[in-house]
Amino acid sequence: MLTFEQKLNNYADIIVKIGANIQQGQSVMVNATIDAPELVRLVVKKAYEAGAYQVKVFWHDDATSRIHYDLAPLESFLEEPKWSAGEKLEMAEKGAASITIGSADPDLLSGVPQEKIRNADRTARKANERYRQMSQAFKFTWSLATAPSAAWAAKVFPDLPQEEQVSKLWDTIFQMVRADQPDPIAAWEAHIKQLKSKAQYLNDKAYKYLHYVAPGTDLTLEMPKDQIWLGGSKQNEQGTWFVPNLPTEEVYSAPLRTGVNGTISSTKPLSYNGNIVDNFSFTFENGRVVDFTAEQGEEAIKGLLDTDDEAKFLGEVALVPHTSPISDSNILFYKTIFDENASCHLALGSAYSSCIKGGAGLSREALLERGLNQSMAHTDFMVGSAELNLYGITEDGTREPILLNGNWAF
Repeated sequence: MLTFEQKLNNYADIIVKIGANIQQGQSVMVNATIDAPELVRLVVKKAYEAGAYQVKVFWHDDATSRIHYDLAPLESFLEEPKWSAGEKLEMAEKGAASITIGSADPDLLSGVPQEKIRNADRTARKANERYRQMSQAFKFTWSLATAPSAAWAAKVFPDLPQEEQVSKLWDTIFQMVRADQPDPIAAWEAHIKQLKSKAQYLNDKAYKYLHYVAPGTDLTLEMPKDQIWLGGSKQNEQGTWFVPNLPTEEVYSAPLRTGVNGTISSTKPLSYNGNIVDNFSFTFENGRVVDFTAEQGEEAIKGLLDTDDEAKFLGEVALVPHTSPISDSNILFYKTIFDENASCHLALGSAYSSCIKGGAGLSREALLERGLNQSMAHTDFMVGSAELNLYGITEDGTREPILLNGNWAF
């Protein structure tokens, strides 16, 4: 049994060596909340030990963010954060790696007027548009990880005594990212290999259509010509591999933006812009959302769909077996980086340009021409369950199972 300190040390190793895979002479930007300074300091130390040239930490505090949303005038949310966006873009353009360690309260912005949230979201997305385009084309290394906060832990484990909640969430995160294993780096290398084998199978098949069937779901999704499925590690423009999400259990690609038809229902709540959205569904015609329902968070969904016109189209299709570590835990995390890796999911908004052959170097217009959606938004929502059956349909109409009762059929 490893101690907390040993698991925390392992986690920092995973973030630096597997997630960001820091290279000699590389600069690093760390985006982190103030809830886990010990982990952030370990990451900074290990990044320098891996040869980092410079490590800059950008701190964030939920409490001051909420004060800002409560008390700042509406007009202030229209002001673009150009200075912070510009600094991060400059570092990315020079080949810096980005590490984000998040722990935000899923209900942070509950009760805040939606107009403030929408304005802040749009201005931030606009200011960071070039950075986002570079990240989705894997022009630079980036990796997302998490650490507990008291508010997040209380949301995940409301039935535990308050003094046990954060500790329980730490233990759970350590398990999901394999930091509790004697050799976590070797465990990750084996896991990445397995994900790549699933992606390779789907690349070899190159299905023309995917058909989702489940309670409340009957959706047909057309795939673009020269589709690429990705899983496990990715390569940046310099050829260095990295793992964008810690944890990760998915293989994913991008649909043809105009080739989505039918209705699909959510299977897990979505935490979006500090609000919970639950029991929702989308109906698509020729790729566009033409109708939606939501028992909770309807205004948040409206705000997402109004980000820009392309936010009404899908940009990602991701497959996760129902019997995966996060799903098997039966824990609802209220945080997409975990919940999306417990469930098949789709994303409204922008596609990853690397999901078609030769896509990484293409302009926005060229990607749209080849059928990949481009938007300021990219929001994942979960659609997988033990009741989901997913079929691949080939060019000649052959129908083959990909997932049966939520699990791999191959």
